[in-house]
Amino acid sequence: MIARAESSSSDISVLIHPETALLPDFVSTLTHAYELDHDWFLIANSKRIPFFPFSLDEVGRQWIREDGKPIPLQKLQEVPAQTWHWDYCEDRMLMAWKNTGIPLHMGVLPPFLYGKGLHNHWFVNEVYHSNYRFLFDASWTISNIHLPDSDYHEPTQSASVCANRSDTKDWEYHGNLQLAELYGLFSSQQVDFSDFIKLVKCGRQFMFADKDQNIVYSPEHHSSSRLLKGRFILSGRTKKLINCLADFGTSAWTINSSHKSKMNASMLLHLPYDLEMLLSLRADENKTVVLAVAGYSYKDMLMNWVCRLRHLMINNFLVCALDDEIYEFSIQQGIPVFRDSLAPRNISFDDCHFGTKCFQKVTKTKSRLVLRILKLGYNVLLSDVDVYWFKNPIPLLQTFGPAVLAAQSDEYNLTVPINLPRRLNSGFYFARSDDSTITALEKVVKHAMTSDLSEQPSFYDTLCGLNGTNRVGDNKCWEPRTNLTVQFLDRNYFPNGAYQSLWAERNVRETCAKRGCYVLHNNWISGRLKKLERQIHSGLWDYDISSRMCLQSWHRM
Repeated sequence: MIARAESSSSDISVLIHPETALLPDFVSTLTHAYELDHDWFLIANSKRIPFFPFSLDEVGRQWIREDGKPIPLQKLQEVPAQTWHWDYCEDRMLMAWKNTGIPLHMGVLPPFLYGKGLHNHWFVNEVYHSNYRFLFDASWTISNIHLPDSDYHEPTQSASVCANRSDTKDWEYHGNLQLAELYGLFSSQQVDFSDFIKLVKCGRQFMFADKDQNIVYSPEHHSSSRLLKGRFILSGRTKKLINCLADFGTSAWTINSSHKSKMNASMLLHLPYDLEMLLSLRADENKTVVLAVAGYSYKDMLMNWVCRLRHLMINNFLVCALDDEIYEFSIQQGIPVFRDSLAPRNISFDDCHFGTKCFQKVTKTKSRLVLRILKLGYNVLLSDVDVYWFKNPIPLLQTFGPAVLAAQSDEYNLTVPINLPRRLNSGFYFARSDDSTITALEKVVKHAMTSDLSEQPSFYDTLCGLNGTNRVGDNKCWEPRTNLTVQFLDRNYFPNGAYQSLWAERNVRETCAKRGCYVLHNNWISGRLKKLERQIHSGLWDYDISSRMCLQSWHRM
């Protein structure tokens, strides 16, 4: 968002929370700032009001009273001052700056997740210390209003309403606390917001005030060199001006104190996060999680997979890291990741594709992890990171009843059944946490432990029987000892990488959309680089490797 704002052709860029209401003093403040003879950056903290007696008209241009009559702007401006409280939720902080081509800061922005806390504070800290901009606090001249909502309650003393909201328990919020530590947010260089120069308004005159030296900058001292380097004490000011400044009191300099108490919460965080904690944080209302397993060699494929799920608003996913590098990378990307003590450590960077010893070790990790999660009482949708998701398959997969394992078929021949021997793809399947499934998975894991092959043949041979002796019809198997049914998914909706040569289509996305595909597996191709090249060239790529940002793939839909 910041990168796009910086590249904008507008004179001023503003970042605001979408549930913020701005009053006319916002325009007058930016008009004043625009006329300053230097590059600037301002912040304005949010104010919460318990009751706002006006609403917008149908066109959205005029505020009206309950009786439908318009309210004059000057009257509208008077309402917040009567009952407002400072809102310490930092994601509601307004930020604005003049677009001049000069960078905002010299640092590298970490991949914080928007709306999850601490990213704004880190960013302002960097802008301040980079010293490229004249930074000031306009909280007292901009009515950045947080309108009432269902979770509102009166704040007590310095307690933060934001700190009590449920979203602060999200993985992304705690992950951002850890990211803040990794990137030095809590270092000795941390700026105290109360030290910022404040923009205040006395009558119709804007003034810059510095609390430490009790200095006021007047409008005639607008030059960049004077504001940033010089100190000018105004002499001969009237009592009216002095009294006006005194009205702001000490509260004008302490409204950011809650940031310190919020940052202390980081001391309670401990990495690595264990699987049980992440399950409790990430599972959906049906106690279902999406599981992926990845090593550092597949970090780009992993991020493409994550970007796609985030676009689909699927947040109940977890990633098991196979090495230290992918674990640290995932932490930095805000991905809910955990380490498995029994996972293989010697993962080859380029030689871990289908048929290799490395591949066999990795696949056996997946089935063992799924079994562990099932025993903890959670349903699992296991997805390889080379599976591209067009739409959310979870609601459909949950329609299969208990004691049913729904799995992708690896069969590509149109003239034969899809449940032929060893055509069960263990890279995409849905398993419920019930006795039949757990017992059946225990048999699969035990069989894989004694096999020199990957786990995929163990799935088929255990559940469908050697040579398919447990096949039922053309698309099912039934394991008699556990009473588990294996449902092979319709290939038109869950195609594998060789089915009808979909990857060779000129427009893979459009072709799959017409078919109603839920996912498309990028398998039946050997080698990590070939797999990566095919997916990027197909257009099914939603991740910018250079900037480590998710692309707006929906623009291409």
